[in-house]
Amino acid sequence: MAVSDTLSPASLPPLWRQREFMLLWGGQVVSSLGSHASGMVVPLLILQMTNSPSAMGLASALVLVPYILLSLPVGVWVDRWDRQRVMVWSDLGRAGASMSVLLALAFDALTLPHLYAVMLVQGTMMVFFNLAEVAALSRVVATSQLPQAIGQNQAGHSATSILGPALGTLMFQHLGRALPFALDTLTYLASAWSIRALRTPLNSAPSGPARNLRSEIMVGLRWLWGQALVRRMAVITCLSNFVSAALPLLMIVQSKALGAGEAQIGLVFSLGGVGGLLGALVGGWVAARLSFGVVIAGTLAVQALMLPLIAWATHPWALAAVYAVSMCCGPIYNVVQLSRRLAMIPDGLQGRVNAAFRLFANALYPLGALLCGWLLEHSGAAVAVGVFAGVMALVAGGAAASRVVRREGLAPG
Repeated sequence: MAVSDTLSPASLPPLWRQREFMLLWGGQVVSSLGSHASGMVVPLLILQMTNSPSAMGLASALVLVPYILLSLPVGVWVDRWDRQRVMVWSDLGRAGASMSVLLALAFDALTLPHLYAVMLVQGTMMVFFNLAEVAALSRVVATSQLPQAIGQNQAGHSATSILGPALGTLMFQHLGRALPFALDTLTYLASAWSIRALRTPLNSAPSGPARNLRSEIMVGLRWLWGQALVRRMAVITCLSNFVSAALPLLMIVQSKALGAGEAQIGLVFSLGGVGGLLGALVGGWVAARLSFGVVIAGTLAVQALMLPLIAWATHPWALAAVYAVSMCCGPIYNVVQLSRRLAMIPDGLQGRVNAAFRLFANALYPLGALLCGWLLEHSGAAVAVGVFAGVMALVAGGAAASRVVRREGLAPG
């Protein structure tokens, strides 16, 4: 049975004592550890194989292509299908994709097209899993605890982003290139087991009679477009994600330019994870004390200020400090905007509306990764940093100037 929204926050047990939330959260933390370990290794593998930032950028882009192609129909399906089964099968699919890389490396048969295919499969399974997981969260947590739950999710992912990159690159450099993918496979299987153990029904009754796929998709799009705040945030998030797509590529190339090896690059990313963890821990506190508009514009502005420092850094640890500050902003932004969005969306529309939002939010991510890889290869890091810093500054300024964001408006407009 879903957690009742009629209970006051004081009468609800803390999240760590809620079995269903901890199973959902624990599975995500475990699988996130493997994902960060293997995700850090994939671009390093591609650089070893090709020495091409453009090839690395293409791999990053391919992970998000399924979001553009599949978000809207998948959003309908996760509102109609059993969300628990969707998540379990998505985890099993991702485990199989990681295992294929493990076996290819073990037999010295890994090719670039194989890695690209794995990125597409992982991205496709991620669409199904993430949309089902976000929709399920409001079924296992009361609305009053959503900001806290989202903050705890962010904290878990940030904690694994500290350990995962360092662990993955340590395995890659010293223990065998296949080991990060073995870890990734096992953690996806552990997540599938954890989600399979959930007892709460993760779907509410469908809102209205079943329609054809196009009609169902349009319901989610119309709801999103009719909410001024959600619509503005989809555009702002789209443009900020365009820049975010470039950040890991910039960090890897600049770290290598400053003489860092694979293990040290992993530590740079792990220190970024420390910043992400700090942001996740304070995200709920910030959401309760600062206005929506201040948080959104402020986090974007800080990220815009950090980007030029990537080109000016003279040591990998200076680069790590810049990355940590940038990564601190992301979870704060996510806690504030996601908790507001989930509280606004009717439960029966969660999958469709979140799918529409993520379609808009991720629409430019592949382009950002591709453009960054091309600029790094043909124009250098300084030009790439300048382009993306300029875009983020414009996004921050647009968010600060938006009347709807400033006044936290919910009415269409």
